[in-house]
Amino acid sequence: FHLAGHPFVQTARCYARPVRRKRKDIPSHLDDLPPTMLKKDYANVPIINSVDDVVKRLLSLEMASQKEKVKIKTQQLVEKVRRSPYDNGSSEVQIAMLTAKIRTYEEHLQKHPKDKNNRRRMLMDIDRRKKLLGYLRRVRYDTFENTCKQLNIQYTLPAQYSRRITKRWLVKKAFCLKVFQEAQKLKAAERIKERKEWLARARA
Repeated sequence: FHLAGHPFVQTARCYARPVRRKRKDIPSHLDDLPPTMLKKDYANVPIINSVDDVVKRLLSLEMASQKEKVKIKTQQLVEKVRRSPYDNGSSEVQIAMLTAKIRTYEEHLQKHPKDKNNRRRMLMDIDRRKKLLGYLRRVRYDTFENTCKQLNIQYTLPAQYSRRITKRWLVKKAFCLKVFQEAQKLKAAERIKERKEWLARARA
């Protein structure tokens, strides 16, 4: 008795399909960009105000790609921290550009967690930004604080190096201290001897 072609069996197989969970909408750092904003290449064109509404819509961020939106967001972050209108290479500007890249990578990895190549690039950019922040913190602390505040970056100090204390390390440390103290005694005796010889020559 074969039931492979029976309609009841075919219907029951449909119920065995796995139910796909609907992914939640992940908040993006590009959400605050208004759709009516023009693309970067057309924002400063004088004739843009006299074109048709359909053309404006085509040139706005409503029809823009992810790459073009990231360019606008990067420019906004750079404008917050740059020292002058012609500043394109300072530490603050580099930190702003890296921050936009890192946040874009984070959003991408939330949707595609198995993308190892982009994860590696994100970690490299995070390390680079951490070095720039550490340099800025040492050299210009007020600029460092303002950069973190404007870009909404939470900087954590690197962990201090701590060595695990072992019996061998304690013995080695005691031996080194003993050798150092003996060397100091020999040097002190030599200094006293040289001073006596110098005084004898001075009296003569």
